[in-house]
Amino acid sequence: MHNAELDSIDLAILAELQRDARLPNKELAERLGVAPSTALERVRALRRRGVITGFRASVDIAALGRPLQALLALRVRPHTSQLVDPLRQFVLSLPETITLFHVAGAEDFLVHVAVADAEHLHRLCLEKFLVRPEIVTLQTTLIFKSEHQPVQRPSDM
Repeated sequence: MHNAELDSIDLAILAELQRDARLPNKELAERLGVAPSTALERVRALRRRGVITGFRASVDIAALGRPLQALLALRVRPHTSQLVDPLRQFVLSLPETITLFHVAGAEDFLVHVAVADAEHLHRLCLEKFLVRPEIVTLQTTLIFKSEHQPVQRPSDM
């Protein structure tokens, strides 16, 4: 997907729906200055093309009893698909996992987790991660505050 395939109406639709995915089609059309049928067809086309991949409810993790967040940097050895695939499945099965990143660099994986407290994080590291023989190092970084860019748009580069 290249930026040239998205025109100004597509970009405006994406911005509005990223701000509020529950925006009614009629209101979306009004904001864009197009007919409701045009807005509806454009949204459908963006979904068919895979530009819009889904609609989700954002949940406050702290409201679920998991206010403490951390990044776990994992190094695995050997770094083979025979070990990596089961590890990925394991990490994604944990209720504490928010996001799993398979990365290049000194570490192999970054795992974003949210837990109840420091004791829960300590147990998670010791009893879930460090018992796995393929994990040779684990580094924990506490997250004090996280923010995200609410609207994703094409790069200017």
